[in-house]
Amino acid sequence: MKKSIIILSSILFGVFTQSLIAQELLSPQDVVKRALENNFGVQMSGNNLEIAANNKSILNTGFLPTVGASAGANYNLNNLVANFQNGTTTELNGAHSSSFNAGANLNYTLFDGLGRWYNYKQLKERYHLSELEAKATMENAVFDAMNAYYDVAVQTINVNTLKEAVQVSANRLEREENSFNFGQSNKLASLNAEVDLNTDSINLMNAELALGNSMKNLNALLLQDLMTAYRINTDITFMTAMSKEVLKKSMLENNSMLKQAEQNRHLSEYSVQINRARYLPSLSATAQYGWNRNNNNEASFLASSTSYGLSAGATLSWTLFDGGSTRTMVQNTKLSNANLGLQVEETKNNLNRDFELAWANYQNGLYQYNALEKNLVSSQYNFQRTNEQFKLGQVGSVDFRQAQQNLLTVSNQVTQAKFSAKVAELRLLQLSGLLLETNF
Repeated sequence: MKKSIIILSSILFGVFTQSLIAQELLSPQDVVKRALENNFGVQMSGNNLEIAANNKSILNTGFLPTVGASAGANYNLNNLVANFQNGTTTELNGAHSSSFNAGANLNYTLFDGLGRWYNYKQLKERYHLSELEAKATMENAVFDAMNAYYDVAVQTINVNTLKEAVQVSANRLEREENSFNFGQSNKLASLNAEVDLNTDSINLMNAELALGNSMKNLNALLLQDLMTAYRINTDITFMTAMSKEVLKKSMLENNSMLKQAEQNRHLSEYSVQINRARYLPSLSATAQYGWNRNNNNEASFLASSTSYGLSAGATLSWTLFDGGSTRTMVQNTKLSNANLGLQVEETKNNLNRDFELAWANYQNGLYQYNALEKNLVSSQYNFQRTNEQFKLGQVGSVDFRQAQQNLLTVSNQVTQAKFSAKVAELRLLQLSGLLLETNF
């Protein structure tokens, strides 16, 4: 009865997990596509890229003139006493007058020390920086999603391996109980088999829980419903033809973090030129077309007057001394530029370190995987032989359990080594700036 409860609970939990996962086959290509389409960071970087595109437009540089229009009206109602040169006096109560005006004006900066020009070039380079930031965001989204995908693959294999272990342990328990019932063995062997079955069942339940959690994590990264059902492809291939020299060269040319650091330094050089432009004079021009009409009160010499016409002018301004603020800004910008140059070198140094670590992890992972696969073949053969001898009564349950445990251990080691090497491979591709170009 106890054995039946254990097996039933394991089966029921397995059925629940299978209902969660056994539908759509989710391929690595699907994961990459959904990560790039749904990731919040990728969407925000796309919006930031559009903002940068708007900012680099000629409409945002000050190269175009400004045009404005104005109009106004005034009405006056006064009591006044007017004394004229001939000695006469006129007294008016409720004298009214009015005036009206309208006009259009144009203002244009002809020269500002080339500040606008360098600002325009800087805005264009900021757009390129936004492109690099968007690429880095997409690389991180793909790496995180694929890492989560391979974690689901690891947990899937673990669940399948432990299901086989539970079935083997259940068969062993049944055999031991039959042997005890026929008087061929003592109760101790049956009790040991039951303990081992309990252990394997608990391990299976824990593995199924880990699998469910891994799937929820992947669904969260892909912005899918957490209970979305799918299956995972656990077959992977390695890009064993990758050259260390080629990858490292690509890293120095294409790595997103390094390119961003270089771009920031380039932008800082434009900032120096923009600040230097304040040393030079500025020249602006204005043009205006206006219309004015005045309706005067009875005491005025003219009853009304109207004027209209075009006026234009130019203004040259030059700040000869601003208290040293421009000099301070230029010096500080130069120092900031020097810091950004150091940041480029620091980024290179860190990338070289990360690359060497990733390459070593990749090579070590591949070596372990290949070596452990040989161990797995030996462990499988040893278990098969032990199982046959156990059925014939030539080995005891302790030796049988040891062979089973050895097979489980090596199987788990192979799985971990395989997918750890694959994640290290992804890291190399990310460092080299080739992750988005990879066909998974």
